[in-house]
Amino acid sequence: MTPAIQFLRQHGVAHEVRSYEHDADNHAYGEEAVGRLGLDAGEVFKTLIAQTDQGELLVAIVPVAAQLDLKALAQACGARRCAMAGLDAAQRSTGYVAGGISPLGQKKRLRSFIDDSAQSLARIHVSAGRRGLEVALTPRDLIKATAAVVAAIGRSR
Repeated sequence: MTPAIQFLRQHGVAHEVRSYEHDADNHAYGEEAVGRLGLDAGEVFKTLIAQTDQGELLVAIVPVAAQLDLKALAQACGARRCAMAGLDAAQRSTGYVAGGISPLGQKKRLRSFIDDSAQSLARIHVSAGRRGLEVALTPRDLIKATAAVVAAIGRSR
């Protein structure tokens, strides 16, 4: 039981947990989830931790099929610039390890932003807090649970 799943259960959020055997040599975590679970890359969202030029850590949730647009994230959060946060800072603030960072049940609640493409989907998949573990839920429930701002923060690769 991960903190993400505990969070969903405590808040009565409908969800489905899906698991697969993670290959320790595979560091393309989102793509691995897509392939192992037979999902569309536009329905699986990765959780990234970014940092503003003022040092604030942010959660950015974008499709595996896209890249995080740091300029768009900066605009959405009201910062001049954003960059990817360091691995140590991301893991320390969320309580999760890379490849298993969930937008749910994080150790420290950070401002969250989700790509607007999520709104067109019936369900999305995000990390459930461990490599090889995904959770499916409605975008609306994820937005509500994380208090996420919806913005165009993803761009095609």
